[in-house]
Formats: sequence, C-alpha cells, structure tokens
Amino acid sequence: MSQPEALASALLTATEHSIIPLTAEQVAQGSKLFGAAILERSSLKTVLAETNNERESPLLHGEINCIQQFCKLPKDGRPETKDCIFFATHEPCSLCLSGITWSGFNEFYYMFTYEDSRDLFAIPYDIDILKSVYQVPSEGDTEETLATKPLYNRKNKFFTARSLAELIDSIENDETKTKLKGELQRVKQIYDQLSATYQEGKNTGAESSSFFK
Repeated sequence: MSQPEALASALLTATEHSIIPLTAEQVAQGSKLFGAAILERSSLKTVLAETNNERESPLLHGEINCIQQFCKLPKDGRPETKDCIFFATHEPCSLCLSGITWSGFNEFYYMFTYEDSRDLFAIPYDIDILKSVYQVPSEGDTEETLATKPLYNRKNKFFTARSLAELIDSIENDETKTKLKGELQRVKQIYDQLSATYQEGKNTGAESSSFFK
C-alpha cells in the first residue's frame, strides 16, 4: 500500500470510527460538527480524536479541543507533534490554524473546505473572519482581485496543509483512487444528518457558549 493510500485510508477510518461518534454526541447537545484527530506519522494510528465542545467554551473548536486533550496525555507516552499528522474534518478557522501552528504540528489535512462549511453546513464564519480580519487589500485591489487570493498560505515555514481529496487524487493506482473517492463520499454523507441535527438544535435554542450560532 502506497503512503498516500495508507494515509487516506487511515484518515477516513479515524473520521468514521473515532471522530464521528464523539461529534454526534456533542452536536445533539448544541455544539457544531467540527472534529479533529492526531495520528502518529510512523504507524498512522490514531493517538487521539476530539470534537467541538462550544457548550463549555467558545474557544473549544474541534481542533483546539483535540490539542488541549493531546497535551494532557502523559509526556512519556505522547509522541512529539513533529512526529504526528493533524487532521481536521473541516478546514481550520483562523483560531485553529494558529493553534495547530503554535503546537508544532507541521502537516495537516482536512476533509471539508471553507466553502463546504458555508454552503453545505450554513456555517460561513471561517471565511467571514479570515476575509474581514486578515485579508488586507493591496493598493489597487478590487473585490474581484481579492477574491482570487488564497485566505492563507497552505504551504509555509510552519506547516503544509492539504485537503483529503487532493491526497486521494495523488494516488497513482486508478482502481485504488476510485475506491477511496467512494469512501470519502460515503463518510462525507454521514455529516448530512449531523448537520441537520445541529441546525435543528440551533433553531430550538440548544445550549452553546459560542457567539456564532
């Protein structure tokens, strides 16, 4: 099994078996459906998975909660962040990008893009905040030219970020690629019900400490 194939398979397995059960529990109580996992780079085993817990704090996004719990693991049994791969179910917001960076994770993947969060899950805040707070226009920029600029550097001196779809597209074996694309679509579809549960709870006033509903 090639490295991209093994990694894509491990990320999908971590999502379905480690992240989604936690997310379903928290979404039912009012939290958003963002989750994360940390995998050991050498074995691709899941070290830890977590999900959003905005009921407790608006800062406990899935990625931040995962990092917090990771740091609570005993040091003698916890891998170094440089020896791990970070995975986010949804492309990390500005808070979580900073958390990943400050924690020393130098490689991360995500399943849903910012546009997916906005269009599929009615959660547009990641794009809104990145554009409103961080996207500084250069002289002569227009709305059209700004729209063509990436919201962050996906490859920089701190980390390399890549979507799971891109990882699967890099697999050379067409049969394997097709199989994993099908698995990716199947796992993504599980989030349809999680999203429906979240939206229903939002409309009925489910408990959350987040300013952004």
